[in-house]
Amino acid sequence: MEIKDLKVVNQKPMSGFAALFLNLTVTFASILVSILGGILIDKGSKAAGIILLIVGILCFAASCIIYAGLRIVPPNHALVLELFGNYYRTIEDAGFFFVNPFSNAVNPAYDRAKSEAEAKIKAMAMTNSNAVPAAEIDAKKSISLKAMTLDNGIQKVNDVLGNPIVIGAVVIWRVTDPTKAVFNVENYRDYISIQTDSTVRNIARLYPYDVVDDDDDDDNSGKAEKTLRGSSLEIADSMKVELEKRVAFAGLAIEEVRITHLAYSEEIAAAMLQRQQASAIIAARKKIVDGAVSMVKMAIDSLSEEEIVVLDEERKAQMVSNLLVVLCSNKDTQPIVNSGSIY
Repeated sequence: MEIKDLKVVNQKPMSGFAALFLNLTVTFASILVSILGGILIDKGSKAAGIILLIVGILCFAASCIIYAGLRIVPPNHALVLELFGNYYRTIEDAGFFFVNPFSNAVNPAYDRAKSEAEAKIKAMAMTNSNAVPAAEIDAKKSISLKAMTLDNGIQKVNDVLGNPIVIGAVVIWRVTDPTKAVFNVENYRDYISIQTDSTVRNIARLYPYDVVDDDDDDDNSGKAEKTLRGSSLEIADSMKVELEKRVAFAGLAIEEVRITHLAYSEEIAAAMLQRQQASAIIAARKKIVDGAVSMVKMAIDSLSEEEIVVLDEERKAQMVSNLLVVLCSNKDTQPIVNSGSIY
């Protein structure tokens, strides 16, 4: 049964200071009644003395039980309580409160941290007598509502082209509904970790790591193709939207998703580096050739317009060839001066 089927009780409970004052009054009164009952028994009024003594003992025992209902909720924390196996109430206000003393605070993260710490202590006790005491377990029964960071490390996935890549993302998240976080999933921390892995993998499979063909930067619609390397912010926003849908069931909210690591996998990193270098060289050569052709055309047109020299088609072809060699060469050329006739 989902928590949405339960009636969530999050009204502010009774003040703990008022309950503490009343309970202290009952405690001292029960002690005085017990003492008075003993005095009456000693003076011969056994019936009245026994009654007062029993009432005093019962009131003192009840006051001791009531102390268990005093709870402290730190700022930006919530306390989810259950009573005899049923949901009782949720306290999201910071302060000192009094609740049913038989209620129990529920926090899966606390239970897991406690079990892991106890297992670690047992393992240390078997090998070292100076084991860490159980009192050093750092966990709280209350659920933190603060913004938290989840770094799941890096994972290997395939992009849309089937190339293996390694990608990592950091998620900023927080608990918005502590009741759902406790009762709708087994452990909300594990839940968001697993959903983050799945979301990163599913979104990364939809895009290429980088563009393969550099001939056309834009498609027919005028929009550039999204890639993991070139559109990381847009893709991170897509991850955020999908992850929000997955974790809303657990009462969690996603504040931000950012890609922190992105690279080709080791087995193809060298080959892809060579491809990128080749693409860069081809692109550079294309610009050089385009510039050289425009310069040659400009030179021939200027010579023809100014009638500086009249060249036939053969000489024009030779001139074009020489200029292209000079302009497109990646090394310095050595000019040769012709002192004779060009014919």
